[in-house]
Amino acid sequence: MSQSNKDVEASIPLTSMPRASDVERDLTHGEHIEVKISEPRAPSNQPKKIVIPAIIIIPIWMACSISVILYNKYIFDRFDGLNFPYPVFLTTWHLIFSAISTRILQRTTTLVDGAKDIDMTRDRWMRSILPIGVLFSGSLILSNYAYLSLSVSFIQMLKAFVPVAILLISFAFRIQEPNKRLMAIVLMISTGCALAAYGEVHFEMFGFICQCAAIIFEASRLVMIQILLHGMKMDPIVSLHYYAPVCAVINFVLIFAFEGLDPFYALHRVGLLVLFTNAGVAFALNVAAVFLISVGSGLILTLAGVLKDILLITGSVIAFGSPIAAIQVFGYAISLGGLVIFKTTGGK
Repeated sequence: MSQSNKDVEASIPLTSMPRASDVERDLTHGEHIEVKISEPRAPSNQPKKIVIPAIIIIPIWMACSISVILYNKYIFDRFDGLNFPYPVFLTTWHLIFSAISTRILQRTTTLVDGAKDIDMTRDRWMRSILPIGVLFSGSLILSNYAYLSLSVSFIQMLKAFVPVAILLISFAFRIQEPNKRLMAIVLMISTGCALAAYGEVHFEMFGFICQCAAIIFEASRLVMIQILLHGMKMDPIVSLHYYAPVCAVINFVLIFAFEGLDPFYALHRVGLLVLFTNAGVAFALNVAAVFLISVGSGLILTLAGVLKDILLITGSVIAFGSPIAAIQVFGYAISLGGLVIFKTTGGK
C-alpha cells in the first residue's frame, strides 16, 4: 500500500462543510484498510481512472478548503459578512446539495463507483451509517455554531486537538495501546492548544464549548468508523453518498428546534447565487479530496495540510481583522509539531 494513502484522512480538513473524508484508518496500526466487499470486476470493463498531477490537485484542494471556511464565516458574520447566523440551516442545505450531487455523479461519472463494491444492507445501514451520521451531524452543527462567536484563526488552532481526542477515545476503548511517543504527542498538542486558548483576545465561552463538543463528536465519529465500518473502502465521495441523506434529514428536523422559521425569512440576505456557490465550493472540496488520495507522499500531503492551515489563519486575519497574540503563534507552532509527528508516524 502506498504511503500517500496512509495519512490522507488526517490531511483532509475536518473543518470543511460537509466533511465526508472517511478513508478509514486502522487506529491500531495506523494504516488504511482496503478490503473489497465483493469480487472486483474484470479490468477490461473498468474505465480508465482519471489522475490529476499533485502539482495541480494539491493547490486546488488547498484553495477549496480555505475558501469554504472563509465563505461560511462571511455568511455568518454579523459585522463583516451577510449576517445570516443560521448554521443548522446552512449545514442542511450543504448536505442536501451533496446528496443530490453524488447521485448525479453516480449516473454520469465513475467517481462514485466505489459504492458498487459495498454491500449496504438494511441492517448494516441501521447499525453503521445511522449512528455515524448522527455524530457527523453533531460535529457539523457544533463546529459551525462556533463560527458565530469565535474567530477562524482561533477555531483552526483548537482543531489541532482532534488527533489527541482520537487517541484518548482509542485508549479508552482499548483500540490502541498508549506508548511514550503517543503520550508525548498528546502532551505537545495539548500544550499548544492551551497556549492558543490562553492568548485568545476575544474569547467567548459559548463558542469555545461548541468547538470542544464538535471535536469530541468528530473524534468519536472517526473512531466509530474504525469499529463499525472496518474493512470497507470509502473515499470522500462514497462516504458523502451514504452519509449526506441521513445527516440532511436529521439536520432538517433540528432546524425547527433550534432556528425555527427565521432562516427562511432571512434568505434574501444571501440570495440564490451565494447559496449555490457556497454549497458548490463545499462539494468541490470533497471531489478534490478523491483525487488527492492518489497523489503525493504522506510527507508532502502533511506539509500541504500544514501550509493550508497557516494560509487559512493568515487569510482570516486579513479578511476579518482577527487579532493573534504572539503566545498563540508559539502555541500553534507546538501543536503543528505534534501534528506532523502524529501524521508522519501513522499515529503509532
